[in-house]
Amino acid sequence: MRPEVLKLAAELSGAGRPYVLATVVWRRAPSSGKEGATALITPDGTVRGWIGGACAEPTVVREALRAIDEGTPRLLFLGSPEELDEHRRYGVVSVPIACQSEGALEVYVEPVLPTPQLVAIGRSPAALALTRLAGALGWRSIAIDGGGQAAGHDADTVVTSLDLGDVDDRSYVVVATQGHYDEDALERALATPAAYVGLVASAKRAEAVLGYLRDRGVADDRLARVHAPAGIDLGHIASDEIALAILAEIVRLRAAGELDAPPVAAEVTPRHEEIDPVCGMTVDVADARFRTTYEGRTVYFCSAQCLGSFERDPSRFVEVGS
Repeated sequence: MRPEVLKLAAELSGAGRPYVLATVVWRRAPSSGKEGATALITPDGTVRGWIGGACAEPTVVREALRAIDEGTPRLLFLGSPEELDEHRRYGVVSVPIACQSEGALEVYVEPVLPTPQLVAIGRSPAALALTRLAGALGWRSIAIDGGGQAAGHDADTVVTSLDLGDVDDRSYVVVATQGHYDEDALERALATPAAYVGLVASAKRAEAVLGYLRDRGVADDRLARVHAPAGIDLGHIASDEIALAILAEIVRLRAAGELDAPPVAAEVTPRHEEIDPVCGMTVDVADARFRTTYEGRTVYFCSAQCLGSFERDPSRFVEVGS
C-alpha cells in the first residue's frame, strides 16, 4: 500500500470518518491493475491510489459505496460478460466490464467504519478508568476536563475546557465530575446528539441534578435521555468497576439496537446511474465522458468504443437501452 494511502487511512480513522480500502488480489494481463495495488475510496466517491483503468475504477467505486451502505466487505470479479458464469462462486460479486482489453481483476473491497467514541467528562477515578477501558476495547476516547486540568487522562484526545464540539450521534458521553460541575456538564451533553448520555452519581444525587436542570428549563424529553446512575447496577463497587459497569451497559444497549446511529450511507453522495446499451455496464452519469442524444434522450457509454458502436448502428441497441 502506498504511504500516502496509509497516511490518509490513519487520518480518517482518527477522525472517525468512514472509507473503503479496495485491493487488487488477482489480475489477468493486460489489466492495468496490479496485484497488491490499493486505493482508498471516500463516501463522496473520491479515489486515492490506483486499482485499475477507466472500466474497472467506476465499478469498484460503485461497489465500495454499497459496501459502506451495507457495512460488509465483498470480493469483486471484473471480467468480460462471457466469462462471468465460470467465475461465479459464493461470496463473489461478478461484474461485467466491456473494455476492449482482455484483462480481468479480482478486487477485495473492505469498508472501514468509525469505531465507537467515548467522551468522559471529569477527572474523577471513574473518568480516568473509562478512558483506559475504552482504549482496551479499541474505541476512540476523548477526555474533557472543564476544570482545566489534564493530568492522569489516558485518552486519544484531552480537552481542558467544557467543549463538546466533537460529539456526534455516534458518541457516548459520560459525566463523571463527582459533583464538581455535573449540572453544567450534563446540560451541555444533552445539547448534543450523543447516542448515550450517562451520569455517574448516586440515585439521590442524580435526582437532584436532574431536578436542577428541569428548573432551569431543560425539557423532560431531554432529561429522559440520561442514564442515571450510569451503568449496570452491580452494587457498591470500586471506581474501575463502575467504569466497567458503564461500558457494559453501553455494549448491552448497542447489542439491542437501542443506540443505533443513522446509517453511514446517509453520508454517501447520491449517484445517478444509467446502463450503457452496448455492453451493459453501469455508468455514473456525473462522470460520464461519452454520451450522445438519440430520439430526444441522452444515452451514456462507458467508453469511446461503445459510443462508436452505437453511433454506427443505433437500431441494434435501442431495445437494450430503452
